[in-house]
Amino acid sequence: MKAKAADIAAYVKKLPDHIRVVVIFGRDEGLVRERCALIGKQIAPDLSDPFQVARPSIEDVKNTPSILLDEISAISMMGGRRLVRLEGAGNESTEAVKLVLAGSQGDGLLVISAGDLTPSSSLRKLAEKEKAAVAMACYVDNARDLIGLIQTTMQQAGLTIDQDASGFLRENLGGDRMVSRSELDKLILYKVGDENKKVTLEDAKACVGDTSALGLNQIAEAITAGRMVDLEKLLERAWTARESAVAILRVLTGRLMRMHLARGYMDTGMNAANAVSKLRPPVFFAEKDKFTAEISRWNSLKLGRALEICMTAELDCKTTGNPADVICARALLSIAKAAR
Repeated sequence: MKAKAADIAAYVKKLPDHIRVVVIFGRDEGLVRERCALIGKQIAPDLSDPFQVARPSIEDVKNTPSILLDEISAISMMGGRRLVRLEGAGNESTEAVKLVLAGSQGDGLLVISAGDLTPSSSLRKLAEKEKAAVAMACYVDNARDLIGLIQTTMQQAGLTIDQDASGFLRENLGGDRMVSRSELDKLILYKVGDENKKVTLEDAKACVGDTSALGLNQIAEAITAGRMVDLEKLLERAWTARESAVAILRVLTGRLMRMHLARGYMDTGMNAANAVSKLRPPVFFAEKDKFTAEISRWNSLKLGRALEICMTAELDCKTTGNPADVICARALLSIAKAAR
């Protein structure tokens, strides 16, 4: 079955007993790894325990398709259920997974991690179709996801966080869940021994460094401001960091949609400052003046056209087979030129 976004948190906490196979996929590799680990620990608290956890390789599956069924059917030497982990899977594993779903031997759980499986992927379609399987997509964190992650992480560490610090982190953390957690862990460590248990903007700025410099938000800001030189430098760094072209386009689309909404308020007679103040989540205070200046330069027609360019580029990245980075770069440069 296909996991709905609203159900994923419950599955990560407690998977239904009838599930034999979990396929976790998506562009956010950090979130894929995190969810695989959390679900795996429902079966094996120690994921490094060789008696309870089996880790066949993709080559093993190719050479012996029945190995997944054999592993999930095996009895754990130490008692309890058995966990089988298959990492980096793709369509070459589909037939082996079919054997697991067709069989009823054993009560083990197979947890599979995969990359960005398309809707036509045979492995994804199998997991979405079968009742004893669940397919779970992991998309790049958006602003709401980041706010929830920030608040939850701080609460678990016994800290609170002021609005300015939360806004700064939301704007500067990347789209990869593991990278975001790493940055938040640095912030928690920074506060160890501090009698003040509230995270301030100064604390956040002191801890979040290189990740924000490579953040996708900076690329989007350079584009909508028409800063061509900055855009070329940021794009080069993004490709070096192996950022996804689709992720870059989606972050830019999100910024353009917020600008389009603010511009819509202005078209009804509202001034730019009041229009920006109506946006939710609110624009980070340190960026508010720049954002206000930008929407004053753009009109609704141009913003609508920029959104069309982004959406067409994302579709082309997924369907044409042409290099995604080239498609993305052309679209970004086109919009940045319009901004100038």
